[in-house]
Amino acid sequence: MFRWNDLATVNACLNAISALFLLLGHRAIGRFEIDRHRRLMVAAAVTSAVFLASYLTYHARAGSMHFAGQGLVRPVYFAILISHTILAAAVPPLALRTLYLGWKRRDDRHRRLARWTYPIWLYVSVTGVVVYLMLYRLYAPGGLR
Repeated sequence: MFRWNDLATVNACLNAISALFLLLGHRAIGRFEIDRHRRLMVAAAVTSAVFLASYLTYHARAGSMHFAGQGLVRPVYFAILISHTILAAAVPPLALRTLYLGWKRRDDRHRRLARWTYPIWLYVSVTGVVVYLMLYRLYAPGGLR
């Protein structure tokens, strides 16, 4: 049976898949595989868009979960969460603009912006998984702690 908390796991998986597409896309452009790079970056964007829709649905239905960790892990969690949240707000406009410039083959401008977009987007995707693990698996009631 489906539970709304299951959507948090789906969201973490979507973040992980997006990060994988970003890494593979970065590798592809480093090898001058432009068509492969394009496909992978579009896949990362679609995966991130599906994540965003799922994330908003989850939080509209299930609300927020409070972090249960204590001690040194607590400020570490909140430092990751705050940096993740601030940078996550920048990803959609950065990613859309970078994708647009790449699609239109405005390569110099695309490359300049992608130097900022790629690490921010990758950081947000990876830290999304880290936040999920800390919140729902490691320090949740009944978690691994």
